[in-house]
This record gives sequence, C-alpha cells and structure tokens, in this order.
Amino acid sequence: MNKLEINEVAPRDGLQIESRFVETEEKVRLINSLSQSGLKRIEASSFTSPKAIPNLRDAAEVIKAVERRSGVLITALVPNQKGCERALACDVDEINMVMSASESHSRVNLRMTPEQSLDQLQGIVGMLKGTGVFGNASISTAFGCPFEGFLPESQILSVVESLLKIGVDGITLCDTTGMANPAQVRRLCETVLTEWPETPFTLHFHNTRGMGLANALSAWQAGITRFDASLGGLGGCPYAPGATGNVCTEDLVHMFEQMGVETGVDLDVLLAASGMLPDLVGHDVPGQVVKAGKADRRYSMPENSV
Repeated sequence: MNKLEINEVAPRDGLQIESRFVETEEKVRLINSLSQSGLKRIEASSFTSPKAIPNLRDAAEVIKAVERRSGVLITALVPNQKGCERALACDVDEINMVMSASESHSRVNLRMTPEQSLDQLQGIVGMLKGTGVFGNASISTAFGCPFEGFLPESQILSVVESLLKIGVDGITLCDTTGMANPAQVRRLCETVLTEWPETPFTLHFHNTRGMGLANALSAWQAGITRFDASLGGLGGCPYAPGATGNVCTEDLVHMFEQMGVETGVDLDVLLAASGMLPDLVGHDVPGQVVKAGKADRRYSMPENSV
C-alpha cells in the first residue's frame, strides 16, 4: 500500500473556533514548525469573511509570511470566488472548497442550498483552470448531519458525482460532527474507491464521540491513504452543534507508525510542535501521545522494586 499523506488542518480548522486570537507571528511560527515534520499539506488559513471567522482575519498575512518548504503544500479554504481570488494572490498550492451534503447544514453553514453551493463551486473551479493550483472539494456531513441525522449513501454519491462533473481535482469526505462509525466508513470508502478509483479521496474525521482513530483505521483498511488531522486534536465547526475537535495528528501518526504503516512524518518534530499549543491557545488540548509519550517510551524501575 502507498505511503499515507497526512494533511494538517490545525492552523485553519483548529484555530477558527478558539476564544483567543492567535497573533499572526505565532501562527506563522506554528506553521513553520509543522512544515519541518514531513506533513504533505498544511491548511494555513481560510479566506472567509472576517466577521464570520474573526480568528482567521489575517489569512493573507499568514500565508505570505510562512516559509515555503519543498514537498509541503500550502492550502487555503475558500468559501466563494472572492476568497479564491485573495488566496490565489498569495500563491497557495491548493484551494479547498466546501459544500454540504445536507440541505439544512448547507443553509446554516453556507446560507445557501446545496444546488446553489454547487453553482458557486463551479465558478471557483473555473478560476483555477490554467493556474496549476489543485482544487479540492470537501463534503460536509458526509457521515451524518446534526439536523437531519444520517443521510442515504446515494445522496453522498450524488454529491461526489456532481463535484467531479464540474471539474474538481480531489474530494474530502467529512465527518463534520463525529457521527461516523467504522462500519459505515468502510462501506462508503469502498464504494467511492470502486466507483472513482482515479480520484484522490481524503477523509476528515472529528473525534466528538471518541471514534476518530477507529474510523481512520477503517478508512485505511478500505484503501484510503489521505487523511486530514489537527495538531493536538484542536478544531470544530462553528455551525455544527456538538462538533468538537478533529482527530489528533500526532495520535493518528503514532497509531499508523506503531502498525508499521509509513506516514512520512517525523513524530518527534510533530510532538514538539504540539507542545507549543497550550501556551498558544490558553488551555490544554485533547491529544494523548504528547502527554503519555510514544509506545516505545520506557521508565526507570522504582528504587524499592524487588
């Protein structure tokens, strides 16, 4: 099986809902630290309205200031063509677009129907033609909607097909509020890989109900090799009730490396970056390996042991 590609989303998905604004230079320092770990992509920010997501109001300043490292792609999320124009002006390597599979979440999150969202994404795809910038589309609520519950698989497949028809390069299936379970994940992943074997599919899990790593493992067993993850387990959707942090990057890398699956990520560098987070955001973070240490950690025997 091919080496995994781990895409880091903490600078965008992780910081967007924090109560504390992380200063621009600190964001840049975090991203520069992450870029030294061997991560394939780093979603550095989002070119959305500062009124909607004030924590990411410095998107252009951040992306222009980060050190570009060979082999590490800088990604930005864009909600519309104006955001795409701003992102392209910063020479991003990849654009991440978003639409929801469910009507209700689409109206709450994007203020439009899925059909209107698709039309808007088609305009963004048109802007990317000839630029060499990869256009990825993330499908929110692919594994369940907080308002409508679980969606028929056929509904998800229809959205995938529509996105590929308008010309997106890759697709991310998002478990927006952590509703997914491993059996469900495996079924959907096997279906999309069979139907569209040449399409790069990424899986984006939240750990709301403690099944993030189990779901990632199930997706990998189905043949998925691209995963989003967030340093320290930070993150959550501001428009999805009940959503908590993403699957933790260092915990995900640790799990796969312990299984002998190559991730291309230097876990020690990643753990050092994760250690920066509590001071950065002002609170403890959910990640486990940064607290417990790697599984090969060994302790000295107690002095009074027999």
